[in-house]
Amino acid sequence: MEQQVTIKKVLNNNVVIADHPSYQEVVLIGKGIGFNRKQKDQISLNKADKTFLLSSEKEKEQYMNLLPHIEESLIDFMNDILIHIEQRMGQELNEHIHVALTDHLAFAINRAKQNMQFSNPFLLEIESLYPKEYQIAMEVVTMVYDKMGIQFPNGEVGFIALHIHSAVTDKTLREINRHNQLITQMVKLVEDTMGITIDKHSVDYHRLVQHLHRAVDRVYQEENIGDEIRLAKMLKEEYPVCYNLAWKLIKVMQKQLNKPVDESEAIYLTIHLQRLTHKS
Repeated sequence: MEQQVTIKKVLNNNVVIADHPSYQEVVLIGKGIGFNRKQKDQISLNKADKTFLLSSEKEKEQYMNLLPHIEESLIDFMNDILIHIEQRMGQELNEHIHVALTDHLAFAINRAKQNMQFSNPFLLEIESLYPKEYQIAMEVVTMVYDKMGIQFPNGEVGFIALHIHSAVTDKTLREINRHNQLITQMVKLVEDTMGITIDKHSVDYHRLVQHLHRAVDRVYQEENIGDEIRLAKMLKEEYPVCYNLAWKLIKVMQKQLNKPVDESEAIYLTIHLQRLTHKS
């Protein structure tokens, strides 16, 4: 039996807010779903291409304020984009992406129409850290071009990838950006201390970024990776420069994340840095 909900507010021809018997307010998106509808009309959930909750009052208010400034055709297209992202990621997205990505793409389209160019300083880090999200973001950029004839600058791929990563991990963009800035800071410290420039397109760079990313994640999760005192002593004697650099990186993490870092991280960092110096 088709589940019926009661329309509470028609936002435009493609979006309505309805009262759901179990979830209270839900947002229904679908082509023409709001056409000739009015408050208190009954509507089947099957009529919607996409149904989502906006349990946060702040996000609901943002979404309702945002819609009047966006063409209805873009709302319909955003639905296609979000369905594509969910299918490609193979999981449901956090509800906040409906507000955040719609808002972002609407402004990005306006910027592109005005030929406003800007760069994304973390583009290579984002591509290295979140390869699947980055690939899907490239597909979204292609969808926008195919549908609207608008070509986004490369930096836009990185921003869209961050929105996708935020929606699948339930981390805020602020947290993710802080994470990326920390990794960029640590890579620069490695280059400055070792007197090298790492090719940002190389396998070495990708491995270093991935290693630092996992180390930061372990700090967030307060994960202990074991106590290897003898190995640490040997590495300190054999590779003092790399061992000291590893501790510099650990201190940077501790300061930026305001969390203790397991001392065993020094072992893994030293080994990785020694490989990097040896190759350099």
